[in-house]
Amino acid sequence: MTIQWFPGHMTRARRQIQDKLKLIDVVIELLDARIPLSSRNPMIDEILQNKPRFVLLNKSDLADPDVTAKWVAYFAGEGLQALPVDAATGNQMKEIMARCRQLMAAKIETQLRKGINPRAIRALIVGIPNVGKSTLINRLAGRKIAATGDKPGVTKGQQWIKVGTEMELLDTPGILWPKFEDQQVGMRLAATGAIKEEILHPEDIAFYTLRYLTVHYGGALKERFGIDKMPDDPEDNDAVIEVMEAIGRKRGALVSGGRVDLEKASLTILRELRAGKMGRISLESPDDVNEEKPL
Repeated sequence: MTIQWFPGHMTRARRQIQDKLKLIDVVIELLDARIPLSSRNPMIDEILQNKPRFVLLNKSDLADPDVTAKWVAYFAGEGLQALPVDAATGNQMKEIMARCRQLMAAKIETQLRKGINPRAIRALIVGIPNVGKSTLINRLAGRKIAATGDKPGVTKGQQWIKVGTEMELLDTPGILWPKFEDQQVGMRLAATGAIKEEILHPEDIAFYTLRYLTVHYGGALKERFGIDKMPDDPEDNDAVIEVMEAIGRKRGALVSGGRVDLEKASLTILRELRAGKMGRISLESPDDVNEEKPL
């Protein structure tokens, strides 16, 4: 399955970023800590060229900390610093400024030797929709400037934002890539709310998510929804649907005749996953990078 999704405003945003690059000192690449690779635009290297860059793994409070530690090591192996953050609570905000200064240290030292007073660092924040860019900017700025929301596509234009006297941030709309040829990437993005639910059906998203959770977080499912038994074989579609129906019954997602409304049950599963009510869960791991597994 190929999921195509490239609205016109994303095409414009890409062009605007490329036009502004000559003004940028440092790029902050914002990813979802639960799905770092799936939330990473594969065109980003082409767009950003060779600008100094580091990675923020946002929403780390929702991600499995052991898996996140593996992702930090993975990015280090790729030559990129990665810092787990939680923009919603402000965790690690001071460290972000320190990382920017570190990347600019050589340039600043050269300017000082020449008697030039370094100006504020100009940083570009990039990331896909709904990864938390606006929340991060508001935290760094210490005031509400950028519009925030729990749906993709909130930020529509570009704006420069001052962070004290040391930094100026350029906010940009989230940019997705033209199409998702890997079905699993599309499903992970949909599961975390990075793409609108109209693109994929909630039942398909929840079914994919449940297959993954039964393998990697069966205990969390049992505890959250009071389910007695997980499927022995996650490839058994009927068994996974039985789990979905059990969750629907526990949550009262029923229609006439006592049947489970699978769409309502699916929306419940996705809503509770995104809110962290099942615990700290990651939906992909570096262990699967070289050889993508079915789950």
